[in-house]
Amino acid sequence: MRALILGGGGFLGRKLAGALAARGSLRGAAISRLAQVDLAAPEPVSGAEGLALDITDRAATAALLGQGWDAIFHLAAVVSGQAEAELETGLAVNLQGSLNVLEGARAAGGAPVLVFASSVAVYGGDVPDPLHDFVALQPQTSYGAQKAAVELLVSDHARRGLIDGRSVRLPTVTVRPGKPNAAASSFMSSIFREPLQGQTANCPVGEDYPIWHCSPRVVIRNLIHAAEVDGAALGATRAFALPGRRDTVGEMIAAMTRVAGPEAATRITWERDPVIERIVMGWRAGLRPDHALRLGFVADASFEDNIRGFLEDDVAA
Repeated sequence: MRALILGGGGFLGRKLAGALAARGSLRGAAISRLAQVDLAAPEPVSGAEGLALDITDRAATAALLGQGWDAIFHLAAVVSGQAEAELETGLAVNLQGSLNVLEGARAAGGAPVLVFASSVAVYGGDVPDPLHDFVALQPQTSYGAQKAAVELLVSDHARRGLIDGRSVRLPTVTVRPGKPNAAASSFMSSIFREPLQGQTANCPVGEDYPIWHCSPRVVIRNLIHAAEVDGAALGATRAFALPGRRDTVGEMIAAMTRVAGPEAATRITWERDPVIERIVMGWRAGLRPDHALRLGFVADASFEDNIRGFLEDDVAA
């Protein structure tokens, strides 16, 4: 089993690589090669290799994909805030870069398993609450539109038997370790991450803003399951939402307080940001991920568990 992680230098890519290396197998086969790929070669986890690749470089992408991979995790992307501010960059990376990945996988042959990390940003507009698996996609951001376009292409390549593709729509992942990034959802981690470590953080939306979210532990478990689930069980539905939790910002802060005490919440400031609000208000927080649940994907039991996981995995470490 040869496994490739595109976007392997990011937070999810590193955690995914660590989980795969610890397991030592995928789809019932021992992992013989594990590579983390990013714009600059990342420092790999033990048992993996770090490689440099710009997926907007068609020839370089074809060369790497042509080495032959059994499983490809496509996590590489320009994040939501940057994709909205820089349309051309988002199109180049999220759309054309993904086309290059699909083209390279197709040309390599062997119909590799390809897990595409999509997003709940594909939803928006006038839709039911809660959303169901077959609601029409009406993304309200460029990022969501780019993700939706790639989902269709992944499904078409799978239909043709060129890849064994599956697109999973990730909830907002919180609490993310590290520093804030250009994602519009970055505050959804920073308002917990920084206060839990003695720093201040601003919340640009109100306490009643609802978030569809999951923990890093759960999303990594689900990404691996996405690679292992039988393609026949997916049927024609190759793009679907992963399970998550719906909680308001206020409810999540209350959960943090129950785990870590009241002091952390006092470090949160409340200055509204109309640019961030305009983006995130177009997202949807009520989902009914029946297809994923039938396939064995899981959700967090509580946000308290998310906070404990962050403290154990990323603060204590």
